Amino acid sequence: MKAGIIKRAAHTLQLTLAVIKPDVVAQPHKVQEIKEIVLENKFYFIRSNILRWTKADAQRFYAEHEGKFFYNRLVDYMTSGYLSAHVLAREDAIAKWRELMGPTKVFTARDTAPNSIRARYGLTDTLELDMA
Repeated sequence: MKAGIIKRAAHTLQLTLAVIKPDVVAQPHKVQEIKEIVLENKFYFIRSNILRWTKADAQRFYAEHEGKFFYNRLVDYMTSGYLSAHVLAREDAIAKWRELMGPTKVFTARDTAPNSIRARYGLTDTLELDMA
């Protein structure tokens, strides 16, 4: 092997989607804090966009929850302001993102994973950061 050349095993990057909900986007310093946390956890930002969903967009994204008690409230909330959407990449991105997000229930996250993004920035179980 030549001096200065290091062989590395090939790493496969996986993609995941992070959607930061309107209450956080309304506070830009919190969006920046979350981006810093994401980078500290070795994710790459592949694409980012600030957008505003129509009702149809939100209904399509959350179609699997149609008919559940929180569905209409969630759709209304997700269309109430701007979203910050990010395609993230890293090895084992989906599992690592879920771990970084913490438990799906905000109050559980605050109790069992207080340093998770959901524990730090989530408001309630329907008004929080989202992951896909």
